[in-house]
Formats: sequence, C-alpha cells, structure tokens
Amino acid sequence: MIVVLNVHERALPASPERVGALIDSLGGGDDRLWPPDWPPVRFEGPLAVGVAGGHGPVRYQVSHYVPGQWVRCRFTGRGGFEGFHEFSVESLGADRAVLRNTMVLRPSGIRVLGWLLFFRPLHNTAFEQCLDRAELAVTGHVMRPVRWSRYVRLLRRLSAWFVPRWLRSPYANP
Repeated sequence: MIVVLNVHERALPASPERVGALIDSLGGGDDRLWPPDWPPVRFEGPLAVGVAGGHGPVRYQVSHYVPGQWVRCRFTGRGGFEGFHEFSVESLGADRAVLRNTMVLRPSGIRVLGWLLFFRPLHNTAFEQCLDRAELAVTGHVMRPVRWSRYVRLLRRLSAWFVPRWLRSPYANP
C-alpha cells in the first residue's frame, strides 16, 4: 500500500478571518470556494462534524470542523480509498493568510493506478481552481489561473460518458 500526500496552497492578501469564511461557504448555497466547472460539493446539512457529503462519485463525512479555520472530511465511499482531505487557513499576519488543501490517501491494489492515471490529474486541477476562486474572492482577479491540460479535458469527457448518472449527481445515495 502506498500513502499519497497531496498539498495545494496559496498565500492570499486577506485576513485569516476573510479566508476562513471561504471555507465556511463550502457546499452551501453561496459556495465561494468550489469551482462551478466540477460536480458540486453538497452536504446533507450545514457544515458540521458528522455531516455526510460528497462531490461527483466521491463520498465523505466531516470529521473535524473549526469554523473559519479548518474542515476535514474523511472518505467513506465505495471507491476503496482510505484517508481524508481538508481545507485550512494559516495566518501570516493581520492581512495575509495561506489557504491550504491537504489530502492524505491510502489507495490499495488497482486503486493505485486509478489514483495515478485518473483521480490525481482531476484532483490537482479542481483544487488549483479552488485556490483560483479563493484568490478571485479576496482580490477580484486571479494572477495565474490554472489551465486544464489536454489529458484533464479527455478525462472529463470520458468520465461524463462512462460514469453512471447517479454517481454524478450532487449528493445522492451516499
């Protein structure tokens, strides 16, 4: 079994409280963090410990939540991935903060190939877009927006074609 540590972060010219408010909007009606080009993040209720949620075929449960600072979601779906992903805010002073997404994943067997060939490129693109959205929310523009590679565009087309409709729904059949 391998262990994957995948981290995406961006320093933002905004207070930790302002950046933390973006985390608090995750999965809500005014989600200012999750990119609209991807299956939406949805939770069964307001963001809180114990609430189930997901995006596309990915299922998880909120295991830790400190409003305005940190949310961690533990994977729970049938995909065979053990681990978690989280958003956190690190203060760099009164008007500067780092928004970080950390994922620790333990794929086993054939799922290692699934991570390497399918999920990793999609995950990396989606979470870089989250950081773009955060930058846009606090500055009004994005200095260097992420671009979808040809491979990511191909994977998106293939997943739209092959993934069953019920797996693509916002949050159904956890």
